[in-house]
Amino acid sequence: MNSQKNSSRRRQSDRNPSQNTKKYKTFSKRAPKPKATPIATSEEISKGIRLNKYIANAGICSRREADTFISSGSATVNGKVITEMGYKVQEGDIVKFDNVLISPENKQYLLLNKPKNFITTMDDDRGRRTVMDIVGAATKERIYPVGRLDRNTTGLLLFTNDGELAKKLTHPKHDVQKLYHVTLDKKLTMADLHKIADGFVLDERRVIVDEISYIQGVTKSEVGVKIHSGRNRIIRRIFEHFDYKVVKLDRVVFAGLTKKNLPRGHWRLLTEQEIINLKML
Repeated sequence: MNSQKNSSRRRQSDRNPSQNTKKYKTFSKRAPKPKATPIATSEEISKGIRLNKYIANAGICSRREADTFISSGSATVNGKVITEMGYKVQEGDIVKFDNVLISPENKQYLLLNKPKNFITTMDDDRGRRTVMDIVGAATKERIYPVGRLDRNTTGLLLFTNDGELAKKLTHPKHDVQKLYHVTLDKKLTMADLHKIADGFVLDERRVIVDEISYIQGVTKSEVGVKIHSGRNRIIRRIFEHFDYKVVKLDRVVFAGLTKKNLPRGHWRLLTEQEIINLKML
């Protein structure tokens, strides 16, 4: 029975060869989550814009969070505190959040292939280089990184001022997948690969890896890991748990976005279709 199980795990899965420059031999895969069909809402058709959406469009927070702030009296329109759910802002209205004037910015979506030795923060009081040193002048709108990559991790990092989308992409319930190219300090044994693929407990919480495989054509110290967990330093901690050290970590896919034609240290704006795809996740 074990030989049958191992045999089934050795089936190759290369369903999206155009997205990755490396081929991954798949050992474990979760069933894809069905996508909901988007529909037009009444607020997108009628005149005006809901106050919660206005606040979200300003990049402050998601619409759901905005509802909480509105009910607590954090928003004013033309000098009047608004706590009414569904209140619509009209053209020319003066909207303030916590007594600071806001306006709905043009949405910007930018993808960076992050180099090593840059930290994922807006600024740093220790004078270290940040990702904003690379993308800060890319747009006049103030954009923010979606999630984090630690200083020594390279690869894809998304930036936007779309607070609602950022919240969605970082919330565990949406199962946003990331694919990492992991280089270890020694060869990963087949036994440990299967232990990771089958799931295990780390810090009293179960770790589920969507896929893990050796990378074809190189030594077994290089593996591909697809995961949707957003736990802090989760990839490094997975391998530390099995007594391996991650010497290189590169995020090659994020939420369906790839590094194709995007050299290290460079950025680009998302296409209209890519933005649509993200909102449909």
